[in-house]
Amino acid sequence: MTAKKTSKLGECILSIDAGTQSIRAAIIDLHGNIVDIVKTPIEPYFSMKPGWAEQDPNYYWNTLCITTKKLLKKNKVYLQIIKGVTLTTQRATVINLDKNGKPLRPAIVWLDQRKAKVEDFPSGILRVLLKATGMLEAMEQTIRDAECNWIRQNQPEIWEKTHKFLLLSGFFTYKLCGEFIDSVGCTVGYLPFDFKLQQWAKPTDMKWRMFPMNPSVLPQLVRPSELLGYITKKASQETAIPAGLPLVAAAADKACEVLGAGCLTPEIACLSYGTTATIETTNEKYVEIVPFFPPYPSAVPGAYNTEVMIYRGYWMVSWFKKEFGLREMQIAVKRKIAPEILFDELIRDIPPGSMGLTLQPYWSPGAKIPGPEAKGAIIGFGDVHTRAHIYRAIIEGLAYALREGKERTEKRNKVPIKAIRVAGGGSQSKQAMQITADIFNLPAEKPHTYETSALGAAIDAAVGLKFYSDFRSAVSAMTHIGERYEPIKKNCDLYQQLYEKIYLNMYNRLKPLYDDIRRITGYPPMHE
Repeated sequence: MTAKKTSKLGECILSIDAGTQSIRAAIIDLHGNIVDIVKTPIEPYFSMKPGWAEQDPNYYWNTLCITTKKLLKKNKVYLQIIKGVTLTTQRATVINLDKNGKPLRPAIVWLDQRKAKVEDFPSGILRVLLKATGMLEAMEQTIRDAECNWIRQNQPEIWEKTHKFLLLSGFFTYKLCGEFIDSVGCTVGYLPFDFKLQQWAKPTDMKWRMFPMNPSVLPQLVRPSELLGYITKKASQETAIPAGLPLVAAAADKACEVLGAGCLTPEIACLSYGTTATIETTNEKYVEIVPFFPPYPSAVPGAYNTEVMIYRGYWMVSWFKKEFGLREMQIAVKRKIAPEILFDELIRDIPPGSMGLTLQPYWSPGAKIPGPEAKGAIIGFGDVHTRAHIYRAIIEGLAYALREGKERTEKRNKVPIKAIRVAGGGSQSKQAMQITADIFNLPAEKPHTYETSALGAAIDAAVGLKFYSDFRSAVSAMTHIGERYEPIKKNCDLYQQLYEKIYLNMYNRLKPLYDDIRRITGYPPMHE
């Protein structure tokens, strides 16, 4: 991708973005333009057992090296204009390192579904209180989901040898700078982290009981836009990044996406149509959208990102393409076009509301929204419906779910959302953008670049390197609105009725059936 404005010498950032599907390296100027980018697809994970998702940490690192080398060898000028490096990664992927900094086992990827056992915590009066407030199952699910607990219980020899327990961002920082240090903004996972104070939890915090570990295995933390370290000679040889360049802290990919979309206040929401679909706002105040479920650290130091997540999100679109879209995928290859173009054509003539077909997108249950018993559902089938109706119903169902998240967010933030910015793969679909505008009854705006995570990280670096004095001026200069989709009134009216009368009633009416399905089949499993 070529920038519209060429950057002045010395005014570029190298932004590394390690997502679930690919590793990108982008050179971004101070106008927020992508001067150049290289993207290397990756295998998200391998699975030795059903539900497991693991990957070799060195595979991540070697792919990063291949990507940066390919980018930086395209033009020698790049080595002169890059004045800093920054990094954003997928969330909650964890790596155990030994005392020599070598991986002890494969990384456990955030998609992993293995479960640990609940041991002697919570117990006593705390257990009674948690049960009374309806939070016991959520806490126990969190303990079971924690990778550190599973490793400690099932691979004690690995846990005993673990010198550092890092997120992927911390592992990359170690490889680049030789220091065990990470950004507060990347600290999203099952760790003894105080989300309100944005630091490792105090010794008396119950999180040390939920995730037992020696504090020494955790890295030092710095805030987004602060210095992580400098590129070492060894890292330079492997990556082609000039030695001595500063590595500036950014945040996890979702947080950087919010910043890259220009969302600095709770009045502007960022919708992410990615592998997981989320609606997020940036808030200077600590606000729990669901009680006891904390907001995550923002890419803006000291701020928080409220988040409502639909776990499978746009994975459902990929699922549809795989199961029902072979024809379009084959045609796209022959015509050398993006398959999204053909899928947009597929639903172009399907009326809003999919002729009554309504989808609830809970293909994977949540801890609280929805409950752990939840299932996906599609209702309203008739003989007129085709796979095109199902495809449109998927997009509409995701938008309904995120609109519900919007309303929860507004209620808790006590601030109305007046604008929405849409990022992620789904933002490339014109039909999805229009459906979003119509269901939310708000203009749906696309950032000027698809690479919003890399851009958000670059904004952190631009502020940290003093190119801008604060985040407001950096966001004003580096983020811009691209396409804007206005809501269509007749569509809004129809969606409003479907949302209020159908969608919002589905979960409560189906929940007793979900509970029975869970009881009869044992899926999702009930735990003692």
